[in-house]
Amino acid sequence: MGFLEDTLIILISQVCFFIGGWIFFVKQLFRNYEIRHVFVQLVFSSTFALSLTMFELIIFEIIGFLDSSSRYFHWRLGLTLLLFMVIALIPYVIVYSSISNIRIVPQRWVQPLSTVLWFCYLYVFWRIGDPFPLLSVSKGIFTIEQAVSRIGVVGVTVMAVLSGFGAVNYPYTSMSYFIRPVSQSDVANIERRLMQTMDMILVKKKRIALDRRRTKPNAKPGIWGMISSVTQRPPGAENIGQLRLEISALEELSRQLFLEAHSMKNMQERERWAGTLQGKYFNVLGHFFSLYCLWKIFICTINIIFDRVGKKDPVTRGIEIAVHWCGFDMDIAFWSQHVSFMLVGCIVVTSIRGLLLTLTKFFYKISSSKSSNIIVLVLAQLMGMYFCSSVLLMRMNMPAEYRVIITEVLGGLHFNFYHRWFDVIFLVSALTTIVILYLLHKPPNVDTSM
Repeated sequence: MGFLEDTLIILISQVCFFIGGWIFFVKQLFRNYEIRHVFVQLVFSSTFALSLTMFELIIFEIIGFLDSSSRYFHWRLGLTLLLFMVIALIPYVIVYSSISNIRIVPQRWVQPLSTVLWFCYLYVFWRIGDPFPLLSVSKGIFTIEQAVSRIGVVGVTVMAVLSGFGAVNYPYTSMSYFIRPVSQSDVANIERRLMQTMDMILVKKKRIALDRRRTKPNAKPGIWGMISSVTQRPPGAENIGQLRLEISALEELSRQLFLEAHSMKNMQERERWAGTLQGKYFNVLGHFFSLYCLWKIFICTINIIFDRVGKKDPVTRGIEIAVHWCGFDMDIAFWSQHVSFMLVGCIVVTSIRGLLLTLTKFFYKISSSKSSNIIVLVLAQLMGMYFCSSVLLMRMNMPAEYRVIITEVLGGLHFNFYHRWFDVIFLVSALTTIVILYLLHKPPNVDTSM
């Protein structure tokens, strides 16, 4: 195929990706909000389309689709546009939108302040590379390599944190082993104690209200009346200070009881779900991913201690082991291409699905009608960094003959550094998640002395 036909194919796929990002924005993210700024929607959908184009070109590299010169051109063009969105356009729009929402800032000062803060951001972004073994200035400043090297630090960090959390949290939420057995009598007991505590709080607050009502007509006007009300207490009056202390302690107890009741209800729901066919299926997957998590933590620890980075992709290594050690007779090049295609396809699908689910949950938790547009822009920037960094890490999962153009486009990046950095952050994230889930799995200690 010629260059024009290749460009038309890429353009049609990008239009499809853009429409998919537009639909996700309208139907998923902003289904509870009014779309006030179409430009924000255009920025998000464009970033989504350019990010998926990177994955599309990786698949094209493996199956040999399109001419190599066309793939190289669209690699550089797509990366340049994505880097422009992530480094220049989206941060400026975020700063401009944030300053516009500050009422004390006059309208005429919004653009100058946004420009100044944007240049400060660019300076900080450039200085990110100082503590890390990235490219030197001799490679040029305004180059793809310099931009990707700095975005890779942030993006790989985000990927490693999400991967470490997911590798631990998925077995925890899927395996029936972590489901604490809860009987209906336990739930009824904790609910009864909660209702008794609420009744005690209500009685004490009622005593305070009645005391105020009884003493209010006898209150003396002026400063002397205020002093006497504090220093002197009429016969039969309540000790308001003591009652308030007791109410505060009972309210803290009620919060603990409510959290315990909520935890028991969730455990009952998980126990019922674990008995279904879907629950049993995810229980098996949970055991598999728990083994994967342990293996990944072990391998990351070995890689960090011995400063080890894999030289071959896992597909080629696995096929070579099957041929040389198990005695299977197979075409290494043929099966390496097809298995790599399926592996990369699975990684692409799971990465896109996982990121979109994470973005949706994160957006729903922190968004509001005023901050929704800014949060979407921040998520779009993180999405661009995430997918751009995925190209850096996914390169290792491809056989050497399929990563030639990617290596040429990205230039002299220290690819080994990003793999070691991923191992470090993944290990920290996984171990931190294990500690947090261990503390959360322990039932709260409810004080029963009251």
